[in-house]
Amino acid sequence: MILYEYPFNERIRTYLRLEHLFHRLGELAVREHPTDHHYAITTIFEVMDVAARADLKTDVLKDLDKQKHVLNGYRGNPAISEAVLDEVTGQLDQCFAALNGLPGKAGQSLTENDWLMSIRSRVGIPGGTCEFDLPAYFAWQHLDAATRQADLQRWIATLVPLAESIQVLLKLVRDSGLPQKVVATGGQYQQTLPQGRTFQLLRLRIDPGLGLIPEISGNRLITSVRLMRHESDDRLHPSADDSAFEVTLCS
Repeated sequence: MILYEYPFNERIRTYLRLEHLFHRLGELAVREHPTDHHYAITTIFEVMDVAARADLKTDVLKDLDKQKHVLNGYRGNPAISEAVLDEVTGQLDQCFAALNGLPGKAGQSLTENDWLMSIRSRVGIPGGTCEFDLPAYFAWQHLDAATRQADLQRWIATLVPLAESIQVLLKLVRDSGLPQKVVATGGQYQQTLPQGRTFQLLRLRIDPGLGLIPEISGNRLITSVRLMRHESDDRLHPSADDSAFEVTLCS
């Protein structure tokens, strides 16, 4: 099954983008080829660009505190395991303390690294990181893999508190939903959202064997899915078939 996710607000959209970047960074950093490490560094710069938003760190800290407050409201409920509750609230406390302890924005300390910033200033230029433009970077790429990996881990460490906080918050959002099987009649599906409840994320699972691509849209009142096919002309065309998939609304 292929999982698609659609955010209902800008904050969750930012969290998903950061999660995507952190996942890519984790895969690239453990590899050994210099090209992989080049794209690991450019991914670090992408994370820094997203994290540069003035209120991002504040939003994440507020969400961590809000989730802890919500979870503490379940204490004393016989249907809730106190041990599990303590474990999750402990994770929230750890994330809050680590992120709050960072000076300034996530990754701000990396901006003081002149060597990294010289690379950052060139990566947006096509071919701008060639050896004649950045000889020091070219020399770094010829170091042994272990040395390059150690450098990457040192730089990534400044972003870990943000990555772990985003991971915990998105897990709690995803765990709040219950999946349901639905059918797109004639390739179209719409669902009216219940009033008085705010959803943050839609998750859609579809069988790749169907060859369908969902185009998702939504707001606080309604969500809709249009199923498309990627045809031989390299364009997306609407499907007219009745097709089943799974939808989860997460609050």
